[in-house]
Amino acid sequence: MSIQVEQFVRTRQADWQELSRLIDAGQRSMPQLTPDEVQALSRLYRAATSDLALAQRDFPNHRATVYLNQLVARGHALIYREEPLALGRLRRFVTTGFPAAFRQTLPFFLAAALLFFGPALLTGALAAWQPEAGRWILPLAAQEMIPLIEQQDLWTEIAVEDRPYASSFIAQNNIRVAFLAFAGGILAGIPTVLVLISNGLMLGGITGLAIHYGIAFDLWTFVIGHGVLELSVICIAGGSGLMLGWAIVHPGWLSRRDALALAAQRAVRLIIGCVPLLLLAGMIEGFISPNEAIPWPVKWAIGLLSGLLLYTYLLLAGRRAAPAGSQHLPTLERQVAVDHRAG
Repeated sequence: MSIQVEQFVRTRQADWQELSRLIDAGQRSMPQLTPDEVQALSRLYRAATSDLALAQRDFPNHRATVYLNQLVARGHALIYREEPLALGRLRRFVTTGFPAAFRQTLPFFLAAALLFFGPALLTGALAAWQPEAGRWILPLAAQEMIPLIEQQDLWTEIAVEDRPYASSFIAQNNIRVAFLAFAGGILAGIPTVLVLISNGLMLGGITGLAIHYGIAFDLWTFVIGHGVLELSVICIAGGSGLMLGWAIVHPGWLSRRDALALAAQRAVRLIIGCVPLLLLAGMIEGFISPNEAIPWPVKWAIGLLSGLLLYTYLLLAGRRAAPAGSQHLPTLERQVAVDHRAG
């Protein structure tokens, strides 16, 4: 038995030492591992687990078995550890993860924008030409606005002391609409389509009536500051819901469960990124949009500049290649799983 153990250790010791070195390096700084080292770590860890199983069967009380057990435990802790919630992880999400997820799902965003702005443009033109149509175009929740518009009056004045509460309420309402558009994707995207169309009808109907009664500029001077961010986020959330619905309706080569899981990973990243944008839009709507002391060119400039910055960020941020090796780190656990299946 002693000869068998010594031969086993002598044959496998070099791989164990290399695995130990890679584990030490990974514990010091995972981003410094090269792609080849990541693959070697996966391969050697899998081999060490097999060695441990053999050692526990044939010589469970030997010191080599104890060493292997410790080595495999260290490897498992490194490979399957959760990435710490730190500023670095948040920074990577902001600079790369969120805009990359947006670009990956751009066709769904465009489809959501079409479902939202298509009805808005059509109903806006119809209500501006034939205001009576606004009474049956507008959703029930917006019907109370019609008498105010007919009197050439706006409902946009918010008292200074009420603006902090209004900002909080507006942000909560916008987040609710965004989550409704997102969550509707679970039901094959049908509720998402309805949310987008109904909000488009409301926006278009109100704008069309405002055009007819000559207060459209005043209305959009209030809306523009926060509206570009707000409407963009609603379309992003709607696109996320459509992506979930498409995964259910058309999973392709994947099972519906796998297609939905893959779509949900991207959709959740988008929704998380939308929340701070909606909070910012709510702050603008609560503090800047109703402030009569701010001249209209400033409000328009805020809205247009916020839109320019948003889409520049979404379309261009994070396009630079990640540092060598770092792009492989999130897939280390996946690499081990692939190696296990291959073995």
